[in-house]
Amino acid sequence: MFPNSSNLGRPPFPPKHQQQSNFFNKLPLNMPPTLLSHQQIIDAQFNFQNAARNLAPIPAVTPQPMTYGNSSPVHTSDAPTLFRGRKRLSEQSIPHDVKRQRFHSHHSETTVVNQAVPLPEERRCSFPGSIQSPLFRAHYIPDLTGCVPPLRDTLFPDPIETTLPVAKDKLSQQVLELFQACQQQTYDLNRKELCRTELQREIQRIFPQSRLFLVGSSLNGFGTRSSDGDLCLVVKEEPIPTFFFNIVFQVNQKTEARHILSLVQKLFSTKLCNYIERPQLIRAKVPIVKFRDKVRQVFCVEFDLNVNNVVGIRNTFLLRTYAYIENRVRPLVLVVKKWASFHDINDASRGTLSSYSLVLMVLHYLQTLPEPILPSLQKNYPESFDPTMQLHLVHQAPCTIPPYLSKNGSSLGDLLIGFFKYYATEFDWSHQMISVREAKAIPRPDGIEWRNKFICVEEPFDGTNTARAVHEKQKFDIIRGEFLKSWQVLRDKKDLNCILPLRTTMQKR
Repeated sequence: MFPNSSNLGRPPFPPKHQQQSNFFNKLPLNMPPTLLSHQQIIDAQFNFQNAARNLAPIPAVTPQPMTYGNSSPVHTSDAPTLFRGRKRLSEQSIPHDVKRQRFHSHHSETTVVNQAVPLPEERRCSFPGSIQSPLFRAHYIPDLTGCVPPLRDTLFPDPIETTLPVAKDKLSQQVLELFQACQQQTYDLNRKELCRTELQREIQRIFPQSRLFLVGSSLNGFGTRSSDGDLCLVVKEEPIPTFFFNIVFQVNQKTEARHILSLVQKLFSTKLCNYIERPQLIRAKVPIVKFRDKVRQVFCVEFDLNVNNVVGIRNTFLLRTYAYIENRVRPLVLVVKKWASFHDINDASRGTLSSYSLVLMVLHYLQTLPEPILPSLQKNYPESFDPTMQLHLVHQAPCTIPPYLSKNGSSLGDLLIGFFKYYATEFDWSHQMISVREAKAIPRPDGIEWRNKFICVEEPFDGTNTARAVHEKQKFDIIRGEFLKSWQVLRDKKDLNCILPLRTTMQKR
């Protein structure tokens, strides 16, 4: 159902003597998790040391012309790639479909996603740019009159034009213009995917059975030109020959995950230092390695890599389904994210709302209208969003989910005003929890995670509070105040510029 994910979740390219064509078809659905043992971490360290000793010097690579979509080949310099890390591509070198899209553009977001690209055996260790990946030759535009757009790994004829809401008023037109200017482009997603593919190959030197997933806003349909690239490293056990299954580790995020990420950081800062910039281990509740890809660094996109936070893989495809079953969802989410960022309430590290919480808040609002615009997908299609489903099946599950046909004909402008009004005057922050899973506001649980919290947003799969970062009353008052002021101004002025400067925002993408 989502472009180019037919191999999503499969260990890419094991040696031929280990390949089993029906291996993943025999996976049981309900395997209990196991903890990563101390010996397995020691083994990974040993693998890293061996890989570091055996890793040949990475040669400078002269990139070949690449073709994006149906455009002409993009010719790059003959200079080695590693000397072009920070050079911004000129306007002439970027094809038309990569630049700002207009309404009814014949080029929209899609790519080969989470599909590792096999390399000839003798070139498999080179990084980066060792192949002309087929992901740069694929193109597809979601047809919102059908089911949620599939990820595909084949070439297509001329794409079908993307359906967008009709804008009959100034505010709705402004929302659409902002969406068109700032939405993630095919070119942005291709760069992230190629980086994921190459990093996966290198990480498998120390974790041979691992897989690297692209998750979050880059893939869930709500990405912008400036969205970070979120990666999830899934560490797996070796197959057990008798039963033919793999077990996904339940990694302790304070110990095992940090140890694993320290090995990844060491790999990035030593053998991949010409291609990876500033790898840092962030010791958060869910630790990450933060870094930049020098080679494709056109808009300075940062990457965050975590270990075995598999709920992020599941919610990526849940949110992507919501993004495409109703054509007003993506523009509305994008403008809310840009608004929150402009007003400095979109940074969980500083005690405000994460982008993920903001997306869930928009979905919840659209579910709770008198005439809902969105349903609860988990209620309507429980088999497609089963939290125990094997990871390699997650991307396939929603492939038959059709668009949601709502009787609510509200414009984007009216919905945006209503969104601010709902959280400024209607939602009971003290006693209610935002639940996309239930498609309604529900009473707060009495657990310690919810007690004395200012904002409660339920994670649809594991039930945690995605807004737990808002732990200061001062920050909560600022957030609520921004909702109130924006509602009052937008209600009176009907001009998006009054709460979000459009020209500046579009320039920042």
